[in-house]
Amino acid sequence: MRPRVIRQALRAESDPGGGAEAFSWAQVGRDLGIRPGGPVNMAYLAVDRHADSELADKPAFRFLAENRSPHDLSYRELARLTDRFGNALKSLGVQPGDSIFVLCGRRCELYVAVLGALKIGAIVSPLFPAFGPEPIRNRMAQAAGKVLVTTASAYLRKVEPIRGELPSLRHVVLVDDAGGGVVPETHGWEHLLHAASDVPALVATTAGDPALLHFTSGTTGMPKGALHVHAAILTHYATARIALDLRPDDLFWCTADPGWVTGMSYGILAPLAVGATCIVDEAEFDAARWVAILESEGVNVWYTAPTAIRMLMKAGPTLFAGHAFAALRFIASVGEPLNPEAVWWSMETFRLPIHDTWWQTETGGIMVANAAADDIRPGAMGRPVPGIAAHVVRHRAGEPVTVIETPETVGELALESGWPSMFGAYLGQPERYRECFAGNLYLSGDLVRRDADGYFWFVGRSDDVIKTAGHLIGPFEVESALMEHPAVAEAGVIGKPDALAGEVIKAFVALKHDVVPSDALRSELLAHARRRLGAAVAPKEIAFVECLPHTRSGKILRRLLKARELGLSEGDSSTLE
Repeated sequence: MRPRVIRQALRAESDPGGGAEAFSWAQVGRDLGIRPGGPVNMAYLAVDRHADSELADKPAFRFLAENRSPHDLSYRELARLTDRFGNALKSLGVQPGDSIFVLCGRRCELYVAVLGALKIGAIVSPLFPAFGPEPIRNRMAQAAGKVLVTTASAYLRKVEPIRGELPSLRHVVLVDDAGGGVVPETHGWEHLLHAASDVPALVATTAGDPALLHFTSGTTGMPKGALHVHAAILTHYATARIALDLRPDDLFWCTADPGWVTGMSYGILAPLAVGATCIVDEAEFDAARWVAILESEGVNVWYTAPTAIRMLMKAGPTLFAGHAFAALRFIASVGEPLNPEAVWWSMETFRLPIHDTWWQTETGGIMVANAAADDIRPGAMGRPVPGIAAHVVRHRAGEPVTVIETPETVGELALESGWPSMFGAYLGQPERYRECFAGNLYLSGDLVRRDADGYFWFVGRSDDVIKTAGHLIGPFEVESALMEHPAVAEAGVIGKPDALAGEVIKAFVALKHDVVPSDALRSELLAHARRRLGAAVAPKEIAFVECLPHTRSGKILRRLLKARELGLSEGDSSTLE
């Protein structure tokens, strides 16, 4: 029988502030060289600070591609290129506070564009490469985007047909148009940079100046633009050190696309602020390729998503046979709750556990984590990182919010406001922003319970929770139990309307690659769930599916499963995180 706790031999060597008890955001600022009341600029702290140090010639990025040799870009060269792009933007009339959008995949130009725009005080908003014209138009129109950095193919297919609906869009820069203007009414990246100066482009932004605009979507309503400020990099830096145990001499691989907040916060800013080297793979997910990268590149710290982990699990143990991961020291996950089975699989495969982390677009950085210095309880979100005060609260419409002190009681996760990466607004939607707070508490919308030792456990989104025969059931708990069965690769759970019970629990199960669905297996899974969960919580129905629907960032789309089950309109899931 597996133990409930994985005892950690590792104790983090680098803890900003000198340990959890001594932690303060002021100390983190001092560690980054920020003077009280002085300027704060994300790009300077991530790039130029190192380009003027002994790390100048160390690779900031290592770019991998399927048909090209790896390409290293040093901090010194990154500083020069970002100065050039920042000055190029200035020559186009870009001012501090203008919105710059990027839509070009995981290629070198994207990273230069992001950091160059931040240097001059522009607001950077990333777009996921798979977005179609409508989500692109919606986001750029909301933010009055002035410049778009993209590829020629993406522009011609997705942006040119709607450009007339974007009156604020003054300039389009094509990263693969070396001729400079082959596509009408655009600028070529190489031409633009060649004409720009590489003198320092930095603008003296302040801690409270806007820097990043991340759009986040729920199942209803228009996408919300969460605005973050330059001071957010304090959270990125501190949590990279504490929650991810990231060190300056590490090779770090965050697999998230920069089109999402994880790929921006921890695929660019956090590791550069630490002084690490970031692995960037231009290719899409391929299980064998990922295994090869972990081994051949000598990745030390790997930050990925539960969906990717489940896909690696589904590929089977033969994929890992004969491979050694001697350099790999730390694995973490983000994006949705991590099932306990994945943690045990990682122990068997890598001889390392996976450290789950919890945060949201709105929080801007990791808030709750199974940190490097903590023992791991498989299935738990972890404990609040230093500098973050988290509570379980009862929140009902028309009633005051009350903090729940009793352990193991389900309530909404709330955070005391004031951390540096906390979003400062929903762009143009002040009422929706106010609804996220009760006094000084940010209400996350996630239902959790806290055990007696302070570990938080995810129950479900407030709109995902299933009410059956008077019981409130979190789908994640049921999904985790099903995934413990050796035949199951992934599971999604919904509440199905029932005249007697209100709702009954139905599970959709994707099997591992060598498992054949059958009525006997269905009965076996139902019995397994009843043994693990009890009759009140176990699913009453199981349907086998080839694969489950996911959002762009890999979360299971339970809403879509429910719509299909009930024969309702599925709506547009292309914009959902």
